[in-house]
Formats: sequence, structure tokens, C-alpha cells
Amino acid sequence: MNKKTIKDVCVKGKKCLVRVDLNVPMKGGVITDENRINGALPTIKYLMEQGAKVILCSHLGRPYNIFNDKIKKIKPEDESKTREELVALTLKKCSLAPVAARLNELLDNKVTFATDVIGESAKAAVAACKEGEVVLLENLRFHAEETKNDEDFCKALAEFCDVYVNDAFGTAHRAHASTAGIAQYGLCDEAVAGFLIGKELDVMGGALETPVRPFVAILGGAKVSDKIGVINNLLEKVDTLIIGGAMAYTFFKAKGYGVGTSLCELDKVDLAKELIAKAEAKGVNMLLPVDTVVATDFPNPIDAAIEVDVVPSNSIPDDKMGLDIGVKTRELYADAVKSAKTVIWNGPMGVFENPTLANGTIAVAKALAETDATTIIGGGDSAAAVKQLGFADKMTHISTGGGASLEFLEGLELPGVACLNNK
Repeated sequence: MNKKTIKDVCVKGKKCLVRVDLNVPMKGGVITDENRINGALPTIKYLMEQGAKVILCSHLGRPYNIFNDKIKKIKPEDESKTREELVALTLKKCSLAPVAARLNELLDNKVTFATDVIGESAKAAVAACKEGEVVLLENLRFHAEETKNDEDFCKALAEFCDVYVNDAFGTAHRAHASTAGIAQYGLCDEAVAGFLIGKELDVMGGALETPVRPFVAILGGAKVSDKIGVINNLLEKVDTLIIGGAMAYTFFKAKGYGVGTSLCELDKVDLAKELIAKAEAKGVNMLLPVDTVVATDFPNPIDAAIEVDVVPSNSIPDDKMGLDIGVKTRELYADAVKSAKTVIWNGPMGVFENPTLANGTIAVAKALAETDATTIIGGGDSAAAVKQLGFADKMTHISTGGGASLEFLEGLELPGVACLNNK
């Protein structure tokens, strides 16, 4: 996807409205993980250095729309609260003020925080913004119009925008005002990608369009239904497709195996048969687990100690459920990765949150960490697993989007990317 980036346009003296992902976890108003802030910094710093007037916008959490006349969809526990109380509660939980404070520390006190999005505070802050300075607008989702891609809201945001920059890949699959609408409605002179989205397009897009072969894809997670489109698209592109996680049990059922009490989508068994047949017809080597870690019950709580057995995948006992791939499967999958030149991984191999059931996911992560291949982690749980297991720095690329990376792997057009200018 040959999209323009911030390096392809002149930004000096221009207002650059930058959609970033500052949806950071917070506890009691304190940021507990700064990864998304750090991910946004290269684009922000580059624009500052180039003399742009940098206007940042982001969402945070799932707040009430407090800038609307009437606050709707109240949670049951909040129904008795007054509007003033709801506004105060929302600001406490979902204001970007703590993020602005941290950005100010990281950017030499050149960040001004606007206490609204398109109101008087925002207008004053943008008007006063000098070249090389930054304004952070308040949480976009305080306005219901943001997620509705309301044209009037887009026009109001576009008052702060000569150049539109999207650098929030995690929301690029949403056709919201700040992720797509401004460019879709033709309200900016230029619409370009920041460094984060630029890398996603270069690395993930390159792997899908012109992979160095052998090309191996590893798909895990709970449900075949979540990844039908991804599997179909990858079967057109890969040399080997590896299946793990609970979705494997639907494929087992399609092959006539018993699955015990394992999670299995009975209404997707015929589809699994079709996918197996398609892989064979395309000459794709589809690998399924040859042995399975089983237990009597799902761990509760999820990280609780649990007794397990390892059985052949075609011999799961009627009273047991599969919860991870077995030792032989780990070796089989690791061997497939060793011979690969490009590997894409999306979804864990088992219940990786449990120490006893994390070994399959660890084995795959370790195999990717040790290979010389281009290794791409497709966001979501697999990205969390790689980071949690300490292998993040060994990967070529870890996608910043969960749902967005899945849709990208599926071959779908992402609104936040489609709206950007081509080179």
C-alpha cells in the first residue's frame, strides 16, 4: 500500500492534526503503561522538529459523551447520579489530562492541554500554538459525534487541520471522525500516515503482498468464526498454515476426532472441512496439533494450579478438554518456523495466562525469537503474550492493532488507511 507519510509533505508552519493512540491503562489517574505514549513520540518529535504546529487527538477508554446535551447509555450503577456527577466521574476516569502532563515531561514543556475538543479551550490553545509546539485535545469520545463520523463534527475538527496525520493503527479499522472522516469528507489539504502506520503498511503489507518464502502463518485463539476471513485470505498466500488454540478442536471435529468437553464450534465444522480441502487444493501445508494438553476443567481462576495430561489429538477423553498444544506439536511447529523466511503469528496456542498451559505459546514465541526469518506479531493476545514472555525485542515487528491487524490480515480495507493520500 503506497501511501504518503509525513516525510512526503511539507509541514513547516502548518497545523497538523495527528490522530494518535493514547488509550493508555490508568489506575487512580496514574498511567500504568506508557507503551502507547512512547509509540507516538517519533511522529510527534519529527513534526515538532520540522516546525509544524502539532495538534494531537485521541480517545481514552469508553467514556460517557459528556459534551452532549444529554448523557445516554448510563450504566445501571450510575442511573441515580446527576449530570454534574456523571461529568465529574467521566473526567476522573477518562480525561487525557494525565497523558498531557506526561507528554509535557517528555517534550520539554511544549505541550498545552485543551480541556475540550472543539470548544473554546481547544480553539484558544490551537490559535496560540507556535511552530514546534503541541496541543493535546481532550478525549474525542466525550463527543458522541466522534464514533458516528458526524460531518459537522469533522468540520469543526478540521479547523485545526492543514495536514491530517493518522498514526493510530489500533483504531484504523473504525470509520470514526478522527480516524477517517476528516479526510473522507475532503476537509484537509493532505492526509498522510505517521511513522507507526507507515511501518505497519511496510512490514505487514509487504509480507502479505511480496513475502520472502517459505511463508508461514500461525493462527491461534478461541474460535474459527473469528478468523474465517483471515484463514481464507492467508490460504491464498502462505506455504504453511499452522493452527493452534481452541479453534483447533473445530478442525479436529471436522477430521472425525472426538474433542471431549473442549471448546468446539459445531456450526463451523463443515466450514473447517472446506478450509482443510482448500488448503489441500492450494498446496498449502496445514498443520494441526498432533498431541494436546488436557484437563478435567478450565482453570478457575485462570492462573490457578491445574493437573494436566498429554494425549494424542485423535484420542481426547470424553471427560477432558484441550487447553494447550502438546510437546510433539511444539517441536513440529518450531521446525516449521525454523525453515521459514517470513512468519506471521496471530493468536496464542493455549490458555497462556496460566503457567501450566502457557508452554505451547512459549515454544512458538521462542521459535520465532530464534529464527532469522522476518517475524510479524499480529497484535492482540499474541502481542501481549510475546511481551509478557520477554520475547518482544526479538521480533521484527509487533503490530499496534488488535482488531485492525486481524482485518488487515483478512485483506479488508481499513477506513483509517484507505482515506490517506497515495504517493
